[in-house]
Amino acid sequence: MAVRIITDSTCDLSPDIIKQLDITVLPTYLLFGTESYRDQIDITTDEFYRKLLKEPVYPTTSQPTPQDFLDAFDGASKSADGIICVDISARLSGTINSAEQAKKITLVTVPVEIIDSETVSMSLGLLVAAAAKMAKNGGTMAEIAEATRRMVPYCRLIILFDTLEFLAKGGRIGKVKSLLGSILNVKPIVMIKDGELVPSGQVRNRARGKDRLLEYINGFSGVQSAAVLYSTTPDEANELADKITVVPRNEIMVNRVGPVIATHAGPGVLGIAALLKS
Repeated sequence: MAVRIITDSTCDLSPDIIKQLDITVLPTYLLFGTESYRDQIDITTDEFYRKLLKEPVYPTTSQPTPQDFLDAFDGASKSADGIICVDISARLSGTINSAEQAKKITLVTVPVEIIDSETVSMSLGLLVAAAAKMAKNGGTMAEIAEATRRMVPYCRLIILFDTLEFLAKGGRIGKVKSLLGSILNVKPIVMIKDGELVPSGQVRNRARGKDRLLEYINGFSGVQSAAVLYSTTPDEANELADKITVVPRNEIMVNRVGPVIATHAGPGVLGIAALLKS
């Protein structure tokens, strides 16, 4: 028996990593008007981007339901002696609330731990992957839960937006609202702090924005793992990864953000996620 790791599809981990590390990923719901799709089950990332471009109705998102978590807990309990669920920041989504509701009424007999990652996208993905690797290596429930909670403050995420239009449409603008209305062509940079998106400045062109991302990540002295995320520009993402000096290139994941993040981030997004050494 082993510890099973559960997360949600905002983690943006690749299918290969999810399979390799035996991670259970609950889909977030994507809503185009009255049509509902489960992320990566009813609709792929490529299908979503095509639909985004041609549909007259702008999509919205909805977190997994308590029943989704109940089903996941039940399924995982059949092959585990403990379940650790690590999800998107409670300040960005109601996903943690759904998980907590399910934990209160679940009938599974194995222990269930719910952990608020206080982050999103590949920053969440790196944290989940670290927990899953510990589980794969035979870590106990207590060891993995404690280590994962200890790593939460060491998650980092910085994102270069081409525009904040989509973040505003999706209702996730929060403290970043102060960057709206900036002069034309200024590119906003946003970070995760205390579980929410906060402004980290703005640059006058995309090249300078990429430089800022690299200055940020390469300024850390102890990085456990790193990833580059993008929505529509894979070549730029790989170029960024090539210039990261604090982690070996072959260990840096380069992933396209999934539909949920793309709904709020829009095209042209580039970001770097890191998990620092604690």
